[in-house]
Amino acid sequence: MATAPTPEAQKGSTTETGAPAVSDRNSLTLGADGPILLHDRHLLEQMAHFNRERVPERNVHAKGSGAFGTFVTTEDVSAYTKAALFQPGVETEMLARFSTVAGEHGSPDTWRDPRGFALKFYTTEGNYNLVGNNTPVFFVRDTMKFQHFIRSQKRRGANGLRDNHMQWDFWSLNPESAHQVTYLMGDRGIPRSYRHMNGYGSHTFLWINAAGDKHWVKYHFHSQQGVQGLTGEDADRIAGHDADFHRRDLFEAIEAGDYPSWRLSVQLMPYEDAKTYRLNPFDLTKVWPHEDYPLVEVGTMTLDRNPQNFFAEIEQAAFEPSAVVPGIGFSPDKMLLGRVFSYSDTQRYRIGPNYHQLPVNRPKNVQHHNTYTFDGPMAYDHSGDQPVYAPNSEGRGYSDEVGVVEDGWEADGPMIRQAYTLRPDDDDFSQAGALVREVWDDAQRERFVETVAGHLLGGVTGEVLERALDYWRHVDEATAKQIEELVRAGLGGDNPGGEDDQAKDLVANALVETRTHAG
Repeated sequence: MATAPTPEAQKGSTTETGAPAVSDRNSLTLGADGPILLHDRHLLEQMAHFNRERVPERNVHAKGSGAFGTFVTTEDVSAYTKAALFQPGVETEMLARFSTVAGEHGSPDTWRDPRGFALKFYTTEGNYNLVGNNTPVFFVRDTMKFQHFIRSQKRRGANGLRDNHMQWDFWSLNPESAHQVTYLMGDRGIPRSYRHMNGYGSHTFLWINAAGDKHWVKYHFHSQQGVQGLTGEDADRIAGHDADFHRRDLFEAIEAGDYPSWRLSVQLMPYEDAKTYRLNPFDLTKVWPHEDYPLVEVGTMTLDRNPQNFFAEIEQAAFEPSAVVPGIGFSPDKMLLGRVFSYSDTQRYRIGPNYHQLPVNRPKNVQHHNTYTFDGPMAYDHSGDQPVYAPNSEGRGYSDEVGVVEDGWEADGPMIRQAYTLRPDDDDFSQAGALVREVWDDAQRERFVETVAGHLLGGVTGEVLERALDYWRHVDEATAKQIEELVRAGLGGDNPGGEDDQAKDLVANALVETRTHAG
């Protein structure tokens, strides 16, 4: 039987300033039963730090897990991008974080929700972040709607509860959500584990080669473990048994040497094609059909190291689409352009303006790190007595004076506020309908019908229910009829307030808007 170590064998603790601590179990009092004394500095330091040892959770993607690994470029795609990490044979250290979207820190891993798929590559040219999801599309196409969408998926102000009625109110008034909602309610809506799901950059990005040639690009990370999902029933059962099911699975698999991997392929669209392609290639609610732009293999991502400290290396890890490197750029995707600001700004709020100086976020190419930002809370890196302003006469010049070229896309017209320009095959329902009719088999469609009907029966009523049913009629008539039959049966044929003129007007207006403006 093991015995506790003797006091002599233990290493005593210290104060935060490094001096030996007097005690870690007894506070300093005036007499045995007297009041605690204010000058018990070690007690006060412990209490004060405890009150501050959590940072604000992410408003989106709060519950997550992650691991470190390596990305290896196995194919030659140098004709498309000059980015150092995507040159043949290059190996790049990286960090991956997987997450749910709407849930808070303590929420179950197995709720039906998209999953975040965020990657940080520590390249020789600086950190490159690819912040995507396990779905190739999203609910909205304009970043102005994003805040409203997330609030509709969170909790009601009065009772603090999540609410299906609120979710469907937003979805049914935004028909552009149909493709993503169809995906979410299908068999891939709840992954078996983080290891058994694909990842997508989702947005359209820009690749530039050494000659300055440009291609639009979409990223696809295909799980080499296979793609597997959980049924709603299994997910609910697991949520009650182990809220950290996906976090535990990832950590234990890596500890056991069962390293998960993903194969990266990309779709590449010549720059000029975007101007005349039948779909708007920057619309986040759409995919590019593979028959038009087939997959091109790039390399393999393997995760083989767990964090040593979850808080320091995963909770404090900052992912931001603004972190790009030469050879990779943005696109006119409105959701992407909004995230370019929003993600870095949320890190400044969560963990401070110097979050890039934290070890997990620091670029590895420190010999090239030469930034003019300085000071602020928790600053550690500094430039000594070098100038922190530009221009200066001491060798720290403007970047545009030392050959840095910004390869990007330019607007061809004035700044305006309008929906995406309609293309010949643009609408909100066709790709969702194709997924239901052409990709899924009868069993998948049956499970989908049951999932949607069950979700609608979870408190969705009145005009919102009627809009939701009409939403599915535009996706696929036959499937919508099956959903409606289950819902009507579950309600006993009664939907108070469901047939009023206001509901019909809202549906009509929403559909007119999407047909006229593509969203």
